[in-house]
Order: sequence, then structure tokens, then C-alpha cells
Amino acid sequence: MTPLQFENTYRPLWDELEAALDHLEGTPKFRKKVKGADAKKARDEGKRPASRVAALYRATCEHLALARSRNYPGHLTARLEELTARAHQAVYRRPDGSLSRLARLFLIDVPQAVRAHRLYMWTATLVFGLPLLVVGLLCYFDPGFVLSVHDASTVKEFDAMYGPSSAGPVGRARSAGGDWNAFGFYIMNNVGIAFRCFAGGVFFGLGSLFFLGFNGAVIGAVAGYLTFRGYTETFYSFVVTHGAFELTAIVISGAAGLAIGHALVAPRRLTRAQALKKAAAEAVPLMYCATAMLFIAAALEAFWSSSRWVSPQVKYGVGGFFWLMVFLYLGWQGRTTDVEDAKVTHAG
Repeated sequence: MTPLQFENTYRPLWDELEAALDHLEGTPKFRKKVKGADAKKARDEGKRPASRVAALYRATCEHLALARSRNYPGHLTARLEELTARAHQAVYRRPDGSLSRLARLFLIDVPQAVRAHRLYMWTATLVFGLPLLVVGLLCYFDPGFVLSVHDASTVKEFDAMYGPSSAGPVGRARSAGGDWNAFGFYIMNNVGIAFRCFAGGVFFGLGSLFFLGFNGAVIGAVAGYLTFRGYTETFYSFVVTHGAFELTAIVISGAAGLAIGHALVAPRRLTRAQALKKAAAEAVPLMYCATAMLFIAAALEAFWSSSRWVSPQVKYGVGGFFWLMVFLYLGWQGRTTDVEDAKVTHAG
């Protein structure tokens, strides 16, 4: 496609976005551009819903990337750069309605960002899940293998926590203060794991791969050993509910780290610093999602999972419900906007 064909194909979308931005910003040039019936038509074009403006913005970002990669004329890329910069301000930094912006972030932007990083999500899932499964099976069929991952004193603690005479978080009632202390501990512990999975991406993704695999092996060793010991009901009823959020958050954090690592390994036409900045900005919604899930997981683990008054069957049911909700949220939430983005991208 020649630069002229490219411009003629997508100019209507750029004009529509520009009109919407002029309307949102209330710029004088928008009000003075045309008069009479033409002015009314222009104002109507400018009054676009937020979802339409966001879709146009994302499409224009794709057009800018194409124009840069194909070395199109400077005036063309300059216009697209100006449009995307203005649209970014309008979509992400408008001060009106912080609650609506927060709702859009978690109802649309976050799940869309997760799906946009699907390659990294699947990679992180495999790197985390395979060691979990393999080490879990090894510890189940050969319980002594658990000592390859955990020391003997830690294994004894597992027996004490989940055994028949458990004195750990599952087998004894905590005070309200103890629940809050546990909540704080779980947040610090979980956030630390997720941060390492994410920050390891700066080592060209190798750090993220290591921490994903390591944590998968650690969790798998505990699960396999306790399954062999026959503590299945105590252990799985404890982890099933908060695990939906905690394990998913670890995978999402690792996926964000892998995205950063890939940008450093293959920056394409950008410098590594520019590629790192771009990938980090695109990964921000993933870390919002992971952080929110870790807080939810910590609250469930402290106040629900350890509750003695809730039967294991109820915990299994609630846990299954939360796992389903997590999958539906990440896989389907905001898909109507995905469809609108596709229409915008292929319009013209």
C-alpha cells in the first residue's frame, strides 16, 4: 500500500477522531471551522461516546506503528503522532469522573490488555503450570522428592498445618487481630512473588521464566506431598478459593515480565530504551489486574479460607464459582469493545 492509498483509506477515521477530540477539548478552532448546517454536522461527529473515542485511538495507534515501520512521509507520521498524543490525554487523563474511569479500567481496559498479551499469558501459564504438575506428581509418587524443593523443617510445618491435629491456619481459630495480621502477611508475601515474576523481565525475560518455574515447582511440591499424606480435604479446601486469584495473578505478572523481556530481545525499529518504555506502558493494566487479584486473594485467605465454621464442600463450591468468574472476566469481559475496535480497524 502506497502512502497515498494508506492516507486515503484511513483519513475518515482520523478526521472522526480529530473532530471528537476537538469537541472534548472545546477548542476554538473546532467551533470556528465551519458554520451553519456543516457546523452542526461537525459537532454531531464530535459527540462520540467514550468507547468510540477509545476504539479510534487504538486504531490510530496501529496506523502510526504501520506508518513508522514503512517509513511513510514525515507529515503523515507527524499528524498521527499528534492525534495519538491528544487522544491519550483524552482517554486516560481527563479529570472528569474518576469513578467511571476506574470502572472502565477494570471492566474494559484490563481484560482487553490481558487478551492482547495472550501469547505471553499462554507462555507464562505453561512455564508456571508444567513444573507445578511435574513436581507435584514426583512428590506424590516419591514423597522423599519434596526434600529436593523444601527443607525438612518446612515439610514438618506442612504436616503440622494440614494434618489431622493441625495447629496451623486451617486447624485453629484465629482472633480478629490474628486475621488482620495474616492479611498483611499474605499481601506482602504474594506481592513479593508477583513483583519478582514481573521485574525479572528486565533480564531479557529470563528472570520471569525462572521465578514462574520456581514458584510452580514450590507449589507443586506442597500439593503433591500433602496429597500423598492424605490431607487432601484440609489442603485443597483451604487453597481452592483464594487460589483462583493468587495463581492467576502470578501468571499475569509473569506475562507482563515476559512482554518486557521480549521487547528488550527484539526491539525492532526502536531503541531498547524506547521498546522497554513502550512495553512497560502496555503492561501497566496487567499489573493493575494482578495487584487487585492479590489483594482479593489475601483477604480470602485470611478471612475465608482458614474459617473452621465453613464446611469443605461449601469452600469447594465457592472456589469453583470464583475460578469460573476469573476465566469469564479475563476471556469475555469487554469483548463488545473488542468487536468495535475490529470494525474501526477495518473501516474504510
